[in-house]
Amino acid sequence: MSEKLRVGILGGTGMVGQRFITLLENHPWFDVVLVAASGRSAGKLYEDAVEGRWKMQTAMPEFVKKMPVYDMDKDFDEIVSKVDFVFCAVNMPKAEIKALEERYAKAEVPVVSNNSANRWTPDVPMILPEVNPEHTKVIEAQKKRLGTTRGFIAVKPNCSIQSYAPALAALKEFEPKLVVATTYQAISGAGKTFEQWPEMVENIIPYIGGEEEKSEKEPLRILGTVENGEIVPAAEPVITCQCLRVPVLDGHTAAVFVNFGKKPTKEQIIEKWRNFKGAPQELDLPSAPKQFIQYLEEDDRPQVKLDVNYEHGMGISLGRLREDSVFDYKFVGLSHNTLRGAAGGAVLCAELLKAQGYITAK
Repeated sequence: MSEKLRVGILGGTGMVGQRFITLLENHPWFDVVLVAASGRSAGKLYEDAVEGRWKMQTAMPEFVKKMPVYDMDKDFDEIVSKVDFVFCAVNMPKAEIKALEERYAKAEVPVVSNNSANRWTPDVPMILPEVNPEHTKVIEAQKKRLGTTRGFIAVKPNCSIQSYAPALAALKEFEPKLVVATTYQAISGAGKTFEQWPEMVENIIPYIGGEEEKSEKEPLRILGTVENGEIVPAAEPVITCQCLRVPVLDGHTAAVFVNFGKKPTKEQIIEKWRNFKGAPQELDLPSAPKQFIQYLEEDDRPQVKLDVNYEHGMGISLGRLREDSVFDYKFVGLSHNTLRGAAGGAVLCAELLKAQGYITAK
């Protein structure tokens, strides 16, 4: 590619916004040309706006330090004039996020969102790129509704489902019917570090607001179909979930139980997992893991400390597959919640949309 697409980051001073910045440094396709946030940060240099709040384990990239922070509301016209598309990672009430994202889309700026506000808008694709890349075709219906030629909204799914939804998608031909999942979720999923959340040290909190509903329903939308300009969720598998916050910085783990309509052998399951690939691998997208799913034979894997950064945090680690006395099988999954589950997943989604021709230079 001779010229990179110009991208802005809405909500660029928060934890996910910071992750976007680190991931997009030297990206081969995308160039961060501006960062926008709320009025509290607007007008400051980026390094001043996040002073004392840089949450990444790597140093702040030099390219962003002296960037002025735009007001994503008041500086709307200037932002729109300077970008080809935006990533959205704002922390606001859902109604305000929906209005913000739609405002940018109607101004002919594609929005790739990390937020949940538009995940159930019928004509907004919620993309897990290896699983449902064909859902992007609903964008044409969305553009008709919005009255746009290039502006639209696409979203990535919830971080917690990444640890088990790909595993279920890889086994679709065996007809998963019933799934029970318990997720053990890292504190970075709440945008926190241990310094900011000391009560999480040596603690487990058995409640994450809204998370169980997302974890039960979002996989069905990903496994659904595009019909008459809308995403129609799949009817199965029926999923019930519990979500716990645990004292881990990065990495969501899931303990999963599954019943199948056509029960496979253990060997068939592992073979399907290890060979599962999708559009990101076929298109050789820059952020795509070469091996999407790894299966680990050791009894004590996957482990957060050993496996969370598999494929630069963009792969899924599975293990402990065995038959169960009540269900057909049970297994454990692990995914990186701020890479595959958040900013990295959104970057991969944007790469897919670019490869499919939905995101282009103005």
